[in-house]
Amino acid sequence: MLPHPARPSLALALFIAATPAARAANYEYLAAPQTDLNRIYRVDTATGEVVACQYGLKEGTIGVTLCYPPGEGAGPQTNGEYGLVASRHDREVGVFRVDRRAGGLSICYVLLDNTVCTPQTR
Repeated sequence: MLPHPARPSLALALFIAATPAARAANYEYLAAPQTDLNRIYRVDTATGEVVACQYGLKEGTIGVTLCYPPGEGAGPQTNGEYGLVASRHDREVGVFRVDRRAGGLSICYVLLDNTVCTPQTR
């Protein structure tokens, strides 16, 4: 029996679901360990791209979300399985980006107007 023309085949549906464009990006979030800083980091768990955002004051408004785009070392890396880890130091403004698949890690923080990360090492 032939499949109904209006219904896609199971094989086609699986193919579409497996393509990178069909998958939504997954992110992990982590607050900076510094106790008097309202900054949060976000990592794309597949690419390792890191950004940081925080609350900011703006006269005449309830405030704004200030985000620091990826700068040196914080852009997409080799595909992996990335996450964020905070130190236990309560004055630390940065976080560690870890690649759980390859075992690499780097330290990410805000420098001027960008989020930057040190080169990965193991």
